Amino acid sequence: FGGKSKMAAGYESGPEDYEQVAYIQRLKAAVHYTVGQICDEAGEENGVTFSKQVIAAMSEATMKQSGEFAVFLELFARHGKRTVVNADDVKLVAARSRPLELHISQMADSLAAEREKKKSKKTKKATAPHNNSDAENDDSNM
Repeated sequence: FGGKSKMAAGYESGPEDYEQVAYIQRLKAAVHYTVGQICDEAGEENGVTFSKQVIAAMSEATMKQSGEFAVFLELFARHGKRTVVNADDVKLVAARSRPLELHISQMADSLAAEREKKKSKKTKKATAPHNNSDAENDDSNM
């Protein structure tokens, strides 16, 4: 996110570079919008307003932190000889911040419980007997 672009490094730009830059700009705009919405909500609840500069700084910090998290998540997955990032990787990244770690752990536990609940519902449906009467299934009555 925050590294030098290929254009700044002296490379020629192609359509892929333009698409990548456009994608990052859209992503930054979405993050900026979301941070603004969160600040508006928090401001209404607490009777304060956030300046455009503060929202922009928070948006930039969010983008930078997200990029750092992505790098660490990839490293943790690779260390575990996996190509897919899992919840344990997220918990490891979150361990740097105790409140974030607690929040992520609660979310992971909640998602695991929800998955288990859906799994048990599926097994109950699969093992439940069908309530069709013999008269409905007996073709000899015709």
